[in-house]
Amino acid sequence: MDQYSDPQDGQLTPMELDRASSAPTSWINWFCSSKKHKYYTEVEERFIEDPFNLIGLSSHIQLYKETLEIILDLEPVDAMYNRVPDLSLLEPSAELLYGLIHQRYILTKQGMFQMYGKYEAGHFGKCPRFYCNDSHLLPCGQHDLPKNGSVRLFCPNCMDLYIPPNPKHQDIDGSHFGTTFPHLFLQTFPDIAKKVDPITYTARLFGFRIHSSSLSGPRMQWLRTMPNTEQDNDTRKEKIDPLLTF
Repeated sequence: MDQYSDPQDGQLTPMELDRASSAPTSWINWFCSSKKHKYYTEVEERFIEDPFNLIGLSSHIQLYKETLEIILDLEPVDAMYNRVPDLSLLEPSAELLYGLIHQRYILTKQGMFQMYGKYEAGHFGKCPRFYCNDSHLLPCGQHDLPKNGSVRLFCPNCMDLYIPPNPKHQDIDGSHFGTTFPHLFLQTFPDIAKKVDPITYTARLFGFRIHSSSLSGPRMQWLRTMPNTEQDNDTRKEKIDPLLTF
């Protein structure tokens, strides 16, 4: 049996593996080796062991101490059973805690370089937009707090977000990557965004460009600038012409 089999395929968890094999196991390696978790990088244990890096996370996690011990493999499974009879309750907490730690780790220098390697290898996929010429994507969250939305994929070329094509990745919490990562990543590696020249499709009728105000024109461009609310519309008017406000 593969010691780090994909838990989503109905294989044993590291807790069960610890009972089935005498070989040492690493929860972090097991977690990141799963096909579902290919977007994640392995967080260094010394980063997790520093209490400063974990400030504020305990409020989001039930049985925080026990969950942290699972991630760091600090206590044998038999001893853990004496404290928490149903260890299956800790698996979701361990995934959530690791994800929140991961959000912080990938903003560090070491974390950035690890994610750069995954980006270059195309682990996050390619942009589906034709004119982006298979530009590599970056994982991105729309919120920094958990349970507020799933992960999205950000294209450095068209600057847009996409839903992961693999259903396994669509359930990943976006907070595990956060709102800052892709933009700090591009600041750290500025040459990435310059690899593909940004091109916008130009709609034409009989060789003539369609006016931007036409409903059959470049619809997505004006839809993106359309205000969502009256308040947004008023704010937009102020930026365009202060004399329009009374």
